[in-house]
Amino acid sequence: MTIPKEYDPHIIEPKWRDSWDMSMYHFDWKDNSRPQFIIDTPPPYPTGNFHIGNSLNWCYIDFVARYKRMCGFNVMFPQGWDCHGLPTEVKVEEIHGITKNEVPREEFRNMCRELTVGNIEKMRQTMLNLGFSTDWSNEFVTMEPEYYSKTQRSFRQMYDMDRLYQSEHPVNWCPRCETAIAFAEVEYDARETKLNFLHFDGLEIATTRPELLAACVAVVINPEDERYKQHIGSTVKVPLFGHEVKVIGDEAVDPTFGTGVVMICTFGDKQDVRWWLEHGLPLRKAIDKQGLMTEIAGKYKGMTIPECKQAIIEDLKSEGYLYEQKSLDQNVGMCWRCSTPIEILSERQWFIKIPNDEIATAANEIEWLPEYMKVRLDNWNNTMEWDWCISRQRLFATPIPVWYCKECGETMVAREEWMPIDPTTQQPPEACKCGCTEFEAEEDVLDTWMDSSITALHVSGWLTDHEMRLPTQLRPQGHDIIRTWAFYTILRSMAIRGKRPWDAILINGMVLGEDGHKMSKSLGNVISPEEVIKDYSADSFRQWAAIGGSPGSDVMFRWKDVVSASRFFAKMWSIYRFSMSHLEDYEHSEIDVSELKIVDKWLLSNLNRLIASVTDSMEKYQFDEAFKAVRGFTWDVLADNYIELVKARLYGEDEAGKKAARYTLYVAIDALSRMLAPFAPFFAEEMFSRIGKDSVHVQAWPDVCDSLINEDVEKSGEFIKEIASNVRRYKSEHGMALNAPLEKIEIYGSLDDLTDVLGATNSPVEMIDGEPDFEHVPVNVKPNMGMIGPKFRGQAKAIINALTEANPKKIADEVASGKVIVEVDGQTIELEPECVEIEKEVVSAGRAVDVLDISGVPVVIIR
Repeated sequence: MTIPKEYDPHIIEPKWRDSWDMSMYHFDWKDNSRPQFIIDTPPPYPTGNFHIGNSLNWCYIDFVARYKRMCGFNVMFPQGWDCHGLPTEVKVEEIHGITKNEVPREEFRNMCRELTVGNIEKMRQTMLNLGFSTDWSNEFVTMEPEYYSKTQRSFRQMYDMDRLYQSEHPVNWCPRCETAIAFAEVEYDARETKLNFLHFDGLEIATTRPELLAACVAVVINPEDERYKQHIGSTVKVPLFGHEVKVIGDEAVDPTFGTGVVMICTFGDKQDVRWWLEHGLPLRKAIDKQGLMTEIAGKYKGMTIPECKQAIIEDLKSEGYLYEQKSLDQNVGMCWRCSTPIEILSERQWFIKIPNDEIATAANEIEWLPEYMKVRLDNWNNTMEWDWCISRQRLFATPIPVWYCKECGETMVAREEWMPIDPTTQQPPEACKCGCTEFEAEEDVLDTWMDSSITALHVSGWLTDHEMRLPTQLRPQGHDIIRTWAFYTILRSMAIRGKRPWDAILINGMVLGEDGHKMSKSLGNVISPEEVIKDYSADSFRQWAAIGGSPGSDVMFRWKDVVSASRFFAKMWSIYRFSMSHLEDYEHSEIDVSELKIVDKWLLSNLNRLIASVTDSMEKYQFDEAFKAVRGFTWDVLADNYIELVKARLYGEDEAGKKAARYTLYVAIDALSRMLAPFAPFFAEEMFSRIGKDSVHVQAWPDVCDSLINEDVEKSGEFIKEIASNVRRYKSEHGMALNAPLEKIEIYGSLDDLTDVLGATNSPVEMIDGEPDFEHVPVNVKPNMGMIGPKFRGQAKAIINALTEANPKKIADEVASGKVIVEVDGQTIELEPECVEIEKEVVSAGRAVDVLDISGVPVVIIR
């Protein structure tokens, strides 16, 4: 059996990647004999870059999927692609130098599809290179009719349930993308602005949005504010624009902020919307969908928001309305895709009702890993004030399956059997209730989260010929999309099927660069998975993912961790190569435990404790603890100790001892290859290929053999290990070759099996009962020159000479009596005992020996 001296992942990994039969990872819909384990895998946006954050998350998923298969589960690890939405459209506009409205609708959509198909292929290749055990038979692409027809059918079903409606309502609006966005898609940026203090027709107000004066519909005061409450019920004129607005009272006004008087505009922020609804105020639209000022802005019409703001401030100053400005820190809502500040516009949109209690109940039924991540969903659920706006004014997304009758204006929602359907290219197959056959198509499309929030339903067999298998078992995802993907999926699963979408949700953190910051191109700290594969290996990348941190926590990418991973595989290969040199013609069969030596039993006891520990960690999704345990056992127990202890047997003539060592090595290599399989699929496959049949990835997870776990055996094994280690150290300190024999080793203790002590020390070994009888014979006197010199000065040299020439036993006796006497030039000099050190030699049975204390047991070395 020829095994290369060095492990070369750039040969091994492509070999297995290209030869694996991926059908071994397929979910069997017809199999009810095994417990199911369906993973609601995140469908990434097909950007063409399967970045390091994706890769970390998918490593976690793959660890689970491979482990669960080996434990006997019918596992589905599907792969989806969340194609629709702003990211693709923005990229197409950038690539082609156009906006969505500059080319025909279908041409623009085809550009998006073409880009998406190419990007999916690039990302799929990275996933294959990383060794993910994806079930490609359950791949889904949200832009394909087979999938988005389900999105449309879910729309119809929720419409029929009265959970979905259309209404004119304030929404978050991105002027750059020209679309409504949900609150979950708003990100916030800390900025400094100016608080402008204005004379307001007998009142003073403070505002950060003077450009919205044209949209002012009321002035509001706290009714308990003694300074102003007499004004409540009156009217005031708006500066520059002159229209009159009411002065109203509301306890939500903070009298300590600004002047304590606030103008209500439609709309500056969410509080404006609350007051507008509560007080039944009129609607004045000062900003249009492109972010330009409307006709009610008068001479400012057509200006951008920043231009209008600057112009109005100048006019307020020149006409004496603006009397003070102060700096103010504020959080500005931004579009999550283009970072443009959002506006709140009142538009007719489609909404899904938010059933907060229902979502909370379902969330409580789900196991959160780690548990503290559930707080993020609870906090979001408890602060939802508006329903979910699901319509978007874009093109590349699932069409809203709706038409409007040109005669009576009736809304016609497509029947499920008509779907998939695009109302902009297809007319309803039947007439309106009024008899009219002419319709106006709904041109808006659905929020991309409408597609991705049914992934749990989709992968569990909803609207297919398969048996419905909801809930799925696991949702793995990042903490950054708890308020979107997790929240919306729970909402939709409960609405459509009345069940929680998953049994558990596993949250991963973000990847940080070596500088400790989140990876970003602007910081120059981005590392691609392909770069790590090229320089080291996919398995090294996966080991970094396993050990880098626990689920829920952010993980720092450090090259030194990848280097460490690579070194572990080099060490493991060395162990494997040595082991296989003794297992070349080995035919594995079980042997009686009585045939094993203590060290074999010690190794197997530790191995079974390892299996138990790793299994427990895998069940808890503690991948870092699992891999650290495997690595520690491999390096410390197997390589540094067991192999060193049994080498003599493996190379010796004792066939029974050799058989036991070979059996133990085989069991250890087999178990390690299986435990490494979820983490390092390429390396594990290469290991297993020479000791087993078929792929390691269709083998069972190693079972714990409780009968082999024995504390007494472990103590004896540890004692043998320590003896061998201490003797090796002794030889090294005395300049001896490690394989050089000693005259004899005597062990004063109880040890039933000396086989591997004999082999490891290459010396005769004898066990002796009782306590050793040692005699400590003085052999040398060492004067303490640091004490003698300063005290005796000119006589010091003579005193030192006298001490070194004296009988060591005589000086030792005098030290014991409390004073040392020497004669120098006819003078008797008395020294303190601390002025000398007596070197003694251990003598046993008349022989000079060295004694090692090993765990309190004397081990005598006879040279």
